Amino acid sequence: MSKLTDQELIDELQRRFEENKKTIQELKELTEELKIVNKKLEESEALKSHFISNITNEIINPFTSILGLSRSILSVKKENWKKVISMVALIHSEAFNLDFQLRNIFLAAKIEAGEIYPEILNVDLRTLVKNVIDTFRIESKKKNIVIELNFDIKPANGLVFYFKTDPEKIKLALANLVSNAIKFSYESSKIIVRVWKEGDTVFMSVQDFGTGISEANQKIIFDRFKRLDSGINSLNRGHGLGLSINKAVIDLLQGKITIKSEVNKGATFTISVPEAKTNIAGFSADGNEFLFDNEEIF
Repeated sequence: MSKLTDQELIDELQRRFEENKKTIQELKELTEELKIVNKKLEESEALKSHFISNITNEIINPFTSILGLSRSILSVKKENWKKVISMVALIHSEAFNLDFQLRNIFLAAKIEAGEIYPEILNVDLRTLVKNVIDTFRIESKKKNIVIELNFDIKPANGLVFYFKTDPEKIKLALANLVSNAIKFSYESSKIIVRVWKEGDTVFMSVQDFGTGISEANQKIIFDRFKRLDSGINSLNRGHGLGLSINKAVIDLLQGKITIKSEVNKGATFTISVPEAKTNIAGFSADGNEFLFDNEEIF
């Protein structure tokens, strides 16, 4: 066995030193990455707890209001029945918001469980959009907001424009955008809903002239566990589920959702969805009503 020369020994020590140095650096980098991951997990858990707390309030508060108002109606004397009208209006408002929040919550649960799939039908798109707008008439009137519809699609047969997509998911996505537009619009303003088609893709935009969204918030607005500085994803009334759900369902339909906004100048959200490539026989009038003809479903 030959002995190492002094130079070979120095070279070997140098090599091992460099390897140890590299290993120590890798360990440092790994430690930093673990710290970052741990911090994100802590933030996520804290936000989830806060999120669940607010979700609970979104459900309990409307129920409490509905029960209280219903009890008050039962105690109203015949000569004071005019009071009932205002109470009924409040009950409708609370029930409407509760129903809307629950739809988002249930769909969010399906998304988390990976149990969400496209359910494609021939959709009467104009009727669906008009019905979404109509459901928010009372909410918009509270702030004296006019909702304007520009439906820029002319059906080939001059009667009804049908589009192959998932009506339930399109309806909820559009409803979330209209709901947010009303929440963050100024009093006595307007909202413009526009629908148009380019090739096989339908575009739907909702434009408001309200508080707008900062550039920083636009980057995280579709993350339901991110808390924005202020505005549209606030975990107050309207807990931020809507936009994250929109992103999930539009992705599911192979579409896109974009935002254009300036603070105090309003915001425009645009959904684009390509027509589904499938042969179907089912029809939907507004996202809830399902009709089928006598042809086979391929």
